[in-house]
Amino acid sequence: MKVFLTGVLVTIVTLISCAQKQNAKKNISKDMTTTTNTVNTATDTATFGTGCFWCTEAIFEQLDGVIKSTSGYSGGKVANPTYKEVCTGNTGHAEVIQVVYDPKKITYDELLEVFWKTHDPTTLNRQGADVGTQYRSVIFYHNNEQKEKAEKYKAELDKSGAFDNPIVTEISPYTQFYAAENYHQDYYNQNGDQPYCSIVIRPKVEKFQKVFKSKLKH
Repeated sequence: MKVFLTGVLVTIVTLISCAQKQNAKKNISKDMTTTTNTVNTATDTATFGTGCFWCTEAIFEQLDGVIKSTSGYSGGKVANPTYKEVCTGNTGHAEVIQVVYDPKKITYDELLEVFWKTHDPTTLNRQGADVGTQYRSVIFYHNNEQKEKAEKYKAELDKSGAFDNPIVTEISPYTQFYAAENYHQDYYNQNGDQPYCSIVIRPKVEKFQKVFKSKLKH
């Protein structure tokens, strides 16, 4: 998979990596309530990590059939983690998005396709200039069907040679999701002129929109 950013931007991106999100406006009120899968039976839930959750959310929320996309933390050992705690890499959490979607409009298979094609699943604990276990490529499955599909897709991609290097995406059972601080939610749409958004997220979003044009909300 080709890297989204050209070499000339590497130094710039390093300086404004997602790890520097502490420089964003301070969160005033944080909803630390754990999000659980309590949506009605007409919807389903998926949890993905593709690096910085700002990027992941900006992509998945555009898909037709996605009802809600929430940035947060999963896969760790600390209850109600703060962003600062997650950034240390010591809580075990990954930055993820929790997607509530209508399976009649978009399937889990289609969500997986978007997942694999919008980040590099071959770099361990890293996406671009964002480095750390919190930026790992990960799928947290909610049931056996999701597990089987994720593992099958991963195996087929590895076998096909679609990527130059082996896929290192973690596939683990979903246990808990904690919504991130308010200022992280819908970040790209609210802060599109910020350097990280314009240099890192926008090129990913534009490429995604071209590849998945037929799957976008109208």
